[in-house]
Amino acid sequence: MQYVKLGSTGLDVSRICLGCMTYGLPDRGAHEWTLDEEASRPLIRQAVEAGINFFDTANVYSDGTSEEIVGRALRDFARRDEIVLATKVHGRMRPGPNGGGLSRKAIMTELDQSLTRLGTDYVDLYQIHRFDPHTPVEETMEALHDVVKAGKVRYIGASSMYAWQFSKMQYTARLHGWTRFVSMQNHYNLIYREEEREMLPLCADQGVGVLPWSPLARGRLTRDWDATTERGTTDPFAGKLYQEGDRTIVEAVTRIAEERGVPRAQVALAWLLHQDTVTSPIVGASKPRHLEDAVAAVELRLNDKELEELERPYTAHPIAGH
Repeated sequence: MQYVKLGSTGLDVSRICLGCMTYGLPDRGAHEWTLDEEASRPLIRQAVEAGINFFDTANVYSDGTSEEIVGRALRDFARRDEIVLATKVHGRMRPGPNGGGLSRKAIMTELDQSLTRLGTDYVDLYQIHRFDPHTPVEETMEALHDVVKAGKVRYIGASSMYAWQFSKMQYTARLHGWTRFVSMQNHYNLIYREEEREMLPLCADQGVGVLPWSPLARGRLTRDWDATTERGTTDPFAGKLYQEGDRTIVEAVTRIAEERGVPRAQVALAWLLHQDTVTSPIVGASKPRHLEDAVAAVELRLNDKELEELERPYTAHPIAGH
């Protein structure tokens, strides 16, 4: 495994981050395809043994059970001071007022509950899961600064939003001398590259680490275009992200993978890891081979001809994932 600094910080993270939305009780929340604790633990252990030190979850994943499963597994399989543990806040955790969002009340409440579920007294990276248009950015950024100063959070990060929103939040923090975001977790892969227009140049200019979610396009880049999976047929969000014209990109990945004699997942991830702005793609794994492919992709070097062949078919997409 290779390691790299997260943005302009001194924090070392593995070039692959294990995304933990896959782990959680299937009867809790909206993800019927998740793995329960017994099925999840071997994969988390495999990731640790492969040298992955970066783990990403969220309070809303499987109604908090993802945090519980991940927290227990990491306590058993790793040393806390060697792990970079990330979680998120924003999504609705309960009905009624103040059950979600980025108010001071929500952030303080949800962080404490996440710490309890994770079984730790701090998280390394606390991320806002989306932009909250209903809360003043000053309130959000000051609350995030306060949890850092309280020692409950080491660094803060953000996730999918428009570049002007991210810039506004960063400027607000700088203006007041508050903690700024060190990372952006955004929707970025071979099929969806709209982030290259504004968000990625902004992150490069500001020294912000980029952590792409859905780096394999919900698995689209790993299989024939018309093939289906249980997740693909039960995840309504996935159906909103990609379009029929993306088939040509999948075909290009297939050609190069066959020429190289490697799985398609390795080619698609290797392309992301070639991008100067990308720190660590967030890879979900429900089978041992998913982790094996992710780790192998770190060492796979694509040549200029292959990169051009993968990028040429891309066409503009509507903004998706915010």
